[in-house]
Amino acid sequence: MTGLIVCNGEIKDYSYYKSCFEKADLVICTDGAVRHMSRFGIIPHVLLGDFDSITPAEYGYFLEQGVKIKKFPVEKDKTDTELAVEYALEEECNEIILIGAMGTRIDHTLSNIFLLERIVERGARGWIIDEYNKVTLIKNSSITLEKKHDEFVSLLPLHREAGGISTKGLYYPLDNDRLTASTSRGISNEFVENTAQITVKEGWLLIIKSRD
Repeated sequence: MTGLIVCNGEIKDYSYYKSCFEKADLVICTDGAVRHMSRFGIIPHVLLGDFDSITPAEYGYFLEQGVKIKKFPVEKDKTDTELAVEYALEEECNEIILIGAMGTRIDHTLSNIFLLERIVERGARGWIIDEYNKVTLIKNSSITLEKKHDEFVSLLPLHREAGGISTKGLYYPLDNDRLTASTSRGISNEFVENTAQITVKEGWLLIIKSRD
């Protein structure tokens, strides 16, 4: 089951995310992202958060639409996005997509990227997607990427280093190599085939497809 979490970050081209909604079995909206849902014209299955960013009228509207409400205290130890990820995992989603999860607040952006580790630890695939980037994370495993548009592929260790990294279908190949967090060697690789295979044998590897 695919869960789609709509966060309160930056979204500019709302039409870009049509395919995300089409594949989603469960749509979770964090309370600050209500502004995005109105632009999408979609009613989520779940509205979740502390509701410090939503008006009483908006809250009442979603209640009338039969949306499931999950309310949490304003003063809490977790962001609304983390709570949404936990809910999606409890609902046994094996793929979780976050949109609106990046933007001007780099602290929230980094926190959301780190949440990918929680998702992988629970046996699911996590994605953070915006109009220019698709971010995922693998541990001791492989992934196949499809070439779309003029995209770059960047590989970054989530922690200090990752080893046993091999690639196929990219311009700058890696063969059982090691990447460390203190170098930029894994940045801005390019597709030379329609698909690329990436394997990491030791550690956590962030994989970022991006375009200008």
